[in-house]
Amino acid sequence: MNVFLIYIRDPQFFSVSREPLVPGTKIKIVGMPPIGIMSLSAVLKRAGHHCTMFDQANPETPNAVIIQEIARQKPDLVGISFLSTTSYPYAKKLVNEIRAANKDVRLAFGGVYASLNAPLIMKQCPAVTFVCRGDGEELILDLLSHLDDPAKVAGLTWSQDGRVMHNPDRPLNFNLDQWPFPDRESLPLEYVESMPLDVPVIMSKKRFTVMQTSRGCPNTCSYCNIPKFGQRKWRSRSAQHVLDELAHLQKLGYGVVYFSDDNFLLQPKRIEEICQGIKERNITIEWGCEGRVDSVAQHLFPIMSRAHCRSLMFGIESGSQRVLDRLNKRQTLEQIRRAVNDAKGAGIALVHGFFVVGTPDERIEDIRATFDFAAKIRLDTYAFNRLCVYRTTPLWDEYVKRGLIDDAADWDKYFKCSDIDPTCLPGPVINRERKNGFSRIFAYKLTHYPIQTLRLVVRLTRYMAFGDIVYLIFKPFMKGNRRVPAKEGAGPVTAST
Repeated sequence: MNVFLIYIRDPQFFSVSREPLVPGTKIKIVGMPPIGIMSLSAVLKRAGHHCTMFDQANPETPNAVIIQEIARQKPDLVGISFLSTTSYPYAKKLVNEIRAANKDVRLAFGGVYASLNAPLIMKQCPAVTFVCRGDGEELILDLLSHLDDPAKVAGLTWSQDGRVMHNPDRPLNFNLDQWPFPDRESLPLEYVESMPLDVPVIMSKKRFTVMQTSRGCPNTCSYCNIPKFGQRKWRSRSAQHVLDELAHLQKLGYGVVYFSDDNFLLQPKRIEEICQGIKERNITIEWGCEGRVDSVAQHLFPIMSRAHCRSLMFGIESGSQRVLDRLNKRQTLEQIRRAVNDAKGAGIALVHGFFVVGTPDERIEDIRATFDFAAKIRLDTYAFNRLCVYRTTPLWDEYVKRGLIDDAADWDKYFKCSDIDPTCLPGPVINRERKNGFSRIFAYKLTHYPIQTLRLVVRLTRYMAFGDIVYLIFKPFMKGNRRVPAKEGAGPVTAST
């Protein structure tokens, strides 16, 4: 069968490289590759199906071009993947335009947001034929075998005679090694490694991609919906399978890989096997990952560094213990200090911290403590975002009970906590404290960590224009600054504006 796979992006979370396009080369996108549809494409092709992928970051494939290609190729199924509340409006717009041009084509939604809101999406967006919930590999193959009998497909939500049909969940599959490596070569794009900030911060010019070596997270942070999506289960690929893919990527010319796992640092034995295998197989790819500061794998940071781990990102969230407890982070300030110090002491070049401000019950002294804490620990880079609340998170459920959110009316929205929660500080106060906090951080880093700061500046000047660096430094102080979360609910990136 013929399948189209489309990845929907919020335009705020990527940029097209400003480098002149040399004839015969691919367009460069500053942002993360769409690993989800790449994985499904490989599964489909191995099963004998034809698959065409579209990443909406590509300026050459806007909605109109995709609709033209649907009319020309007549796919049996069009799968549309998106991550979050912020990209859902763009997905709705595309399916409505496709349906207006073609009343017969089957359209399927997939991804975290669609999975967690499937019946509501079916009611609001009747142009969609199916909503696929959970892992997509088995489901999409099953769906193609039962396009005319969707009642047999576990994990599927669909409609029949105006009624929403919600099939039983598909059991979690723990054998992730069975799937082929993602199809990274079929999209006419190259991706440029950047920091996950609202200003594109280019970190290298080596060929870049992402890998997923595990899925899920067992923790219960109040702002995150990943545990609900993954049933609080953590599933991993074997170290050998991960090493085989890294060796494959090195042959293809990739120089940098980011592990997009929700928590890479969960199983020390597997991490050690991966790192030892990297050295034994002479894999020179540099890599990065993210994890929690309370990981029991911190003794492996030196081994990770020797195995070319270049970046490590922590969801720190606050420098106030009372705020950490309010967010149910289940971590301490001492654990944060130790993790950051251990990572830098091990020689990991870039240690990043994600923080949030504007949380429930936060006081001015908590915000100030957070910025002062970020300044004093050995972070290289950091992001401070306004906390938002999303449906299916524990915080959303709390707000529904408190009468701050109407779940029936607001399910497709997200809110800055400070806009709806009277226990939060007012927005102008938060913005003032954030600007003042940035000033204190910059001053402290320059005077107390001058060598570390200089190394970071030198790294940035290798790949970014001077004007872009100046903009990066001064953007936190600009009026009207607006940030929106790139990855709803996932560990570190949890906030907006």
